[in-house]
Amino acid sequence: MHYDVLIIGSGLAGQSAALRLADHCRVALVSKRTLEDSASSWAQGGIAAVLDDQDSIEAHIRDTFIAGVHLNDARATRFVVENGRRAIEWLIEQGVPFTKDASGYHLTREGGHSARRVIHVADATGLAVQETLTQKVRRHPNIAILENHIAIDLITGAKLGLAENRCYGAYVLDNHSGTVLTLAAAHTLIATGGAGKVYLYTTNPDTSTGDGVAMAWRAGCRVANMEFIQFHPTCLYHPRAKSFLISEAVRGEGGLLKLPDGTRFMPEHDARAELAPRDVVARAIDFEMKKRGLDCVFLDISHKGEAFIKTHFPNIHARCLELGIDITREAIPVVPAAHYTCGGIVTDLKARTDIPGLYAAGEASCSGLHGANRLASNSLLECLVFSEAAARDILAQPQRPVPALPSWDESRVTDADEEVVIAHNWDELRRFMWDYVGIVRTTKRLKRAQHRIRLLMREIDEFYANFRVSHDLIELRNLVVTADLIVRSALKRKESRGLHYSRDYPELLAHPRNTVLRRRPPQPTRPVD
Repeated sequence: MHYDVLIIGSGLAGQSAALRLADHCRVALVSKRTLEDSASSWAQGGIAAVLDDQDSIEAHIRDTFIAGVHLNDARATRFVVENGRRAIEWLIEQGVPFTKDASGYHLTREGGHSARRVIHVADATGLAVQETLTQKVRRHPNIAILENHIAIDLITGAKLGLAENRCYGAYVLDNHSGTVLTLAAAHTLIATGGAGKVYLYTTNPDTSTGDGVAMAWRAGCRVANMEFIQFHPTCLYHPRAKSFLISEAVRGEGGLLKLPDGTRFMPEHDARAELAPRDVVARAIDFEMKKRGLDCVFLDISHKGEAFIKTHFPNIHARCLELGIDITREAIPVVPAAHYTCGGIVTDLKARTDIPGLYAAGEASCSGLHGANRLASNSLLECLVFSEAAARDILAQPQRPVPALPSWDESRVTDADEEVVIAHNWDELRRFMWDYVGIVRTTKRLKRAQHRIRLLMREIDEFYANFRVSHDLIELRNLVVTADLIVRSALKRKESRGLHYSRDYPELLAHPRNTVLRRRPPQPTRPVD
């Protein structure tokens, strides 16, 4: 199956790139489930951009650097912020119904921002954006949509024994038929999102299994800053609530964090109190819970009144009410949960990776924007800006022939006889990552996790080599590679910066440095130290 561009991932980065490309070339868009199922559609808060005369590009850059503890790449940060308004205008042209007030579009303020610059659609921005783009994607004649397909691995010149190590597409599993397709393309964009499911508790959907990062790593791309896993401070704590996020905007609009007795605690941890960046708030909550033996803390917005809450947070209000929590009258029980992967595949300002023909955008990439901690609502902005950059660069490239690609070889494998092994390994991995590689880390815990990961890697590699691939096996294989990259990155960082806090290295080094991992030839089954 031949296309001009193969896009792996159907969130905001993938769909916006597809729409920008499809008027000029044939695009294949691969989605693990359906186009509507992505982390982008779960984003509640909004998109940060300088849209108000009282705000400025320099202020947004400064806020991004402060949140990222000055590990941010200056060129990438300026590039994203300066293109913010244009990205929002493009979404408005597509028909996204951003919330308005008397003066125009309503802008809210979130933690870490010095101004109101977050444009939103009530408290379900990602869903509204995704629904708008999905309708256009489904109607476009030049976009071939492959739903319920999962990419297994990239096809590169190195794997084909060619002199030039370009990316020529990917092998993709059709989940319904069990058939492995060979998708050939002169250009491939990875837009697979993050890796939140490597942890036991996460705000991410089940699709966030680090697929793009793992595939790019196996193909030979550099990966950077994987130790910086953002834990969202406020995930709803309820036995019947699955990964339901309580938006940053609740604190931005006056929500207060309290102990069970009603006492506020954030002013004791940071002068910015509830408006401190996410890493500060998450560590404060983690500290209070461990110190006092609490199952959760409480986020109280009830003092703002029923009308305000229903207007600004209709979806959060409705979901909590379904679970018996009336947030107009009582506080919301919350806990931190794994939320966002700040590191990923190293890219430049054109979203290009180390391998020609291979691009990455969104959470799977490490563009340099986020540094050691992502500023709230910069994520969807990054998706938009770098997907456009990738599309622009792809369209500027001369047409290239794609060599004949070999079909997927299943001649030496059999059907798995013990798939329960996959479920057990998945559960074990997520539990020890939560216990040993969480919000607060130690070298001893990290080495303990690394030992367990390597045992799992050998077992999973053996399983992968001998049995037919399945959706669950592909995800588990990618998760364990991603977990290994996170732990190796964390062990290399001998300081505490942003989202990486180590009890063994609590100080901040004077000169910020990225953690960059490289694969060295020859390429064994698992990464070498």
